[in-house]
Amino acid sequence: MSINSYVLPVVERADWLNSQVQGHWTYADYFALPQDDNRYEVLEGIIYMSPAPNFAHQDATGGFYSYLRTYVKLTGLGQVIIAPFDVDLGSGYVVQPDVLVVLKANEYKLEPGKLVGAPDLVVEVASPATAGYDRTKKQEAYARAGVPEYWIADAAARTVELLTLEQTTTTYRSLGVFFGKAILPSQIVPQLPVEVAQFFS
Repeated sequence: MSINSYVLPVVERADWLNSQVQGHWTYADYFALPQDDNRYEVLEGIIYMSPAPNFAHQDATGGFYSYLRTYVKLTGLGQVIIAPFDVDLGSGYVVQPDVLVVLKANEYKLEPGKLVGAPDLVVEVASPATAGYDRTKKQEAYARAGVPEYWIADAAARTVELLTLEQTTTTYRSLGVFFGKAILPSQIVPQLPVEVAQFFS
């Protein structure tokens, strides 16, 4: 058995796409890509491809979407959207968060095929293939764009780290890693009546 049999696929630069020079990708370039069922994102003008998510990732993503939609959309607080859905953060940044929340005051940012600007809350379900990417490049992109709150979920550990944007900087502060019967101290969806374990059940 080759060593590659023991290597998981990870998020990687899509250097094989010759339709644009890396470092100069725009939303227009991204939008013009042929549909090939791959998940692409653009950070700092560089296009990346993520490997296909596994069952645990998709199951957890569905849990976050279901509970947030019940609390946010069905009570009239705003919109909840599940991937794939484009978020154009501007200046060479296009992402597809696993789940995003747009509060009612910011629904004007929603267009038929994308969100233009920062969501109020982003949830990324990290996996071994994406954890490093979610905690570095994407975290920096969300902070730079002014996303007020970022949740990083770990489906294997069944935990959620809640990050909030510092008022005077473009960096996040962790409020902790939560698990089990903990209720997330969210500022965007305050008093969300869901225990962390329920997102993964």
